[in-house]
Amino acid sequence: MDRGNGVRRGRRKSRALRSIRRARHGSAATLILCAVLSFPILSRPVAAQNEGVAISFDAASHRLDSVSPALSAASHAEAAARETQAAVATLRRPLVTASAQYLAYQKTLSVDLTGSKQSAESGTQDFLAGLPATVPPAFQQIAGDIVGRISQALPGLFAAIPDSLSYRYRDQLFRPTVQGVLPLYSGGAIPAIQRGARAGADMAVARAGQARELSRINLVRVYFGQLAAAELARSARETLDALDQLLSDARKLEAEGVTPRARTLEAQVARDSAARVWERAVIAQDGARDELARLLEMDAVHPSTGLFVVSRPLPPAATFLGGEADLPQSRQAEATRQVADAGVDLARARYRPQAFAFGEYNLNRNAALPTEPDWIAGVGVRYTLLSNVDRGHALNAARENAAAAADAARETRKAATSATLRAWDLVEGARRSFLLLDSSLAAAQENWRVQRVAFREGEGTLTTVLAAEAVLANARTQRAATAYEYDLALAGLLAAAGQLDRFPDYLARADIRLPLGDRP
Repeated sequence: MDRGNGVRRGRRKSRALRSIRRARHGSAATLILCAVLSFPILSRPVAAQNEGVAISFDAASHRLDSVSPALSAASHAEAAARETQAAVATLRRPLVTASAQYLAYQKTLSVDLTGSKQSAESGTQDFLAGLPATVPPAFQQIAGDIVGRISQALPGLFAAIPDSLSYRYRDQLFRPTVQGVLPLYSGGAIPAIQRGARAGADMAVARAGQARELSRINLVRVYFGQLAAAELARSARETLDALDQLLSDARKLEAEGVTPRARTLEAQVARDSAARVWERAVIAQDGARDELARLLEMDAVHPSTGLFVVSRPLPPAATFLGGEADLPQSRQAEATRQVADAGVDLARARYRPQAFAFGEYNLNRNAALPTEPDWIAGVGVRYTLLSNVDRGHALNAARENAAAAADAARETRKAATSATLRAWDLVEGARRSFLLLDSSLAAAQENWRVQRVAFREGEGTLTTVLAAEAVLANARTQRAATAYEYDLALAGLLAAAGQLDRFPDYLARADIRLPLGDRP
């Protein structure tokens, strides 16, 4: 009885294997049509990949330089800082201004005549009293009579004169003048302001350089990230295709009574899980494609430069060191220190006097006020005796700011060195991992093929096939992810070493490139 059951199971197994082989060697068009009808979403990545404009990494870099708002803003800020430096470069020149005024004025003059009137009256009387003595004797009688009459009339004459005299005058005039002021000594304020402006321009240049580096690193992230997302989507699709075929084989074997229902359900669960993974990968790929298009301000675009790896080891990490002072962040920190030092000199200038020359010329002398000169010139000195701002505390604050800026500059250089060493480790680690993944991928592909053959022949189990497919999918995913990690880490290393302009050189001499089409 057991022998008969075994013979029947063997016949069913043989018929199932023959049906699987017939299906595998059937019309290719029929298989594709069935796949499209069963899973219409599978056609989506192929259509999406062919949409848009193909653009190389170099072309994308040039495009980003012309359309990036961040780079444009940094360029405008740099130009503004340079204009500010040029504006304060002429602080030692004289300041000449012209002004014009139209004036309407009234002048009142009051003169007190009391003392003058009394002096005149007494002087007149003294004078008249001396007249008879000086007149000849024959005329003294006549002179005395005349003097007497005049003396009697004097009080009435002087009484008619007022005690004060008031005069009021109104007029209108046009008053054009030219004034000039020339700084002779500013106590060090002018040189401090000019040094601060130069440092501000250096700071703006450093910020613009840092913005350019950040934009390029972001381009590497988005550009090659889109390629990595596409590679992961292709890997997920291949896994889904393989599990679709495996599920189809399991159903045929179940129909022939070779495998139980539980194995088919296990294959169904694995296939559905792969479908969910693939759908998420497609969404991630679409998001990466949209991000690249937005970054480059293009409607639709896809990269034409693939993920790459340079198999040769990097030069020693020490070769990437030594340029920390030329990094944009280091130059910005150094410029900040120079601004702080200029602030110290400016605070010291508040303790010193200021000397200046000045002059003014009236262009309309005929209409000048009575108290106004035709022109005036001179020199002056100004010194602040008491200020409403404590100059001592202000100077101490400026010194502390300078010390903080100097420490920050040193810390920036140290951080740049540490970042370079860490980035070198990441690049080298990604390179070695990628090279090891080549052999792992080949082994995973062979293991998956052997397990599939064993399952179709009824010698293997579905569990081993699923495990082999999981290992293969992980190897494909790790290969794409490691290549992307290498490219991004390389950009970070070159940026940390101040050599980001050499990224295209590494790209040109790369000897390993992941194809843009189907996965190898």
